[in-house]
Amino acid sequence: MKRFLDDDFLLDNKTAQRLYHEVAKELPIIDYHCHLPIEEIAMNKKFENLTQIWLAGDHYKWRAMRANGVNEKYCTGDAPDEEKFNKWAETVPHTLRNPLYHWTHLELRRYFGIDTLLNPKTAPGIYREVNALLQTDAYSVRNLLKKMNVKVVCTTDDPVDNLEFHKQLHDEDFEIRVLPAWRPDRAMAVEDPASFNQYLDKLAKVSHTEISSFMNLLNALQIRHDFFHEMGCRLSDHGMETFYAEEFSHHDIDKIFNRVRSGKSLKQDEILKFKSAIMLEFAIMDHEKNWTQQFHVGALRNNNSRQFRLLGPDKGYDSIGDFRMARAMSKFFDKLDSTDQLAKTILYNLYPGDNELMVTMAYNFNDGVIPGKMQFGSGWWFLDQKFGMTNQMNALSSLGLLSRFVGMLTDSRSFLSYPRHEYFRRILCNLVGTDVENGEIPDDPELIDPLIANVCYGNAASYFGFGI
Repeated sequence: MKRFLDDDFLLDNKTAQRLYHEVAKELPIIDYHCHLPIEEIAMNKKFENLTQIWLAGDHYKWRAMRANGVNEKYCTGDAPDEEKFNKWAETVPHTLRNPLYHWTHLELRRYFGIDTLLNPKTAPGIYREVNALLQTDAYSVRNLLKKMNVKVVCTTDDPVDNLEFHKQLHDEDFEIRVLPAWRPDRAMAVEDPASFNQYLDKLAKVSHTEISSFMNLLNALQIRHDFFHEMGCRLSDHGMETFYAEEFSHHDIDKIFNRVRSGKSLKQDEILKFKSAIMLEFAIMDHEKNWTQQFHVGALRNNNSRQFRLLGPDKGYDSIGDFRMARAMSKFFDKLDSTDQLAKTILYNLYPGDNELMVTMAYNFNDGVIPGKMQFGSGWWFLDQKFGMTNQMNALSSLGLLSRFVGMLTDSRSFLSYPRHEYFRRILCNLVGTDVENGEIPDDPELIDPLIANVCYGNAASYFGFGI
């Protein structure tokens, strides 16, 4: 019987073990999509305690704690930090077979060298030991990134952000490249006219222009897009329920913009037309600069209206949605492809039943010029666990080219999330190693070792144009 989290964790055979330990394990990490707070990297922050670095902002853990009967004050509320940690420690034994159990103990081991299982009895000792380590320079956020062999980090940034902390890190010549990524979702959120107009006022100010027409809006966004490019940005990201591809005329969009800019609510068909128009413009901007565009689709957000009113968004009340999207997605990409304005693209789905849909749709629009131009992205959010990752790679392998896959990202707000790359790499190596052991893939290191190395690191290094 194997021991929990031993050296061969998730590696079921000799080939998988060799692929991980000899090929994948020591490769650097390119984290091309995350939500790490850039200010904390620039400040080289040291956290006061384990709760602050581990539980604050982590809606995965909050959801588990609530399900375990933990009061909200210990999740997002004002309970003392140690009490919050103790409530998490009470919850951990109940997370068996949830990836949180694996991630929790991988993070304790890889960052702090602690192989004790977390539970209410061990919690006080673990809390004291980690807190002492966090006070040392070795555990500042920059050194945590170095400890995990991170080479590139792409944060998630709004067009109105001034990117001052990115500039600071660039001027300091920090050895890890920390780059912005363009996330313009608020510029298309016309369903809430008041918030939309407040946002446009901010956008007008930072772009030093007025926004009184749709063309003004596009001009302001172009100014900011240019600025992001100058600051090293090479990726965009869009969080959407589904794709938008309504028919519209420029006259339609001008009228819709004028209506919402005056504070009036839009009809549903007007909202869809506006989103369709501006998404095309975003995609064209990305193509012109040879960026990669990312689409995260399928989240049904803020399901609990009572808690949304109390706590706001991103507090763990989102779920998988089963939106129908194939026809709109096809129409959107086809419109861009027909004018040769389709940028490199990564598609992430949240509804697992869309796996095969996503990979086959992406592969409709490969152009034979850029290897892996259209990507089916790694298992995202609720799917970034063993079964979700395995299913994503199986769908990609069956219907596309696993060998061109750009691999894993953290999509995390926590500096302790990088063992998720290890988790992914072990699953990948086991998937390929099992095929070798079953005689489905040749037992030829010259054939399979480059596949593992490229999916873990090499493909991302060449695909995104970071100059590494």
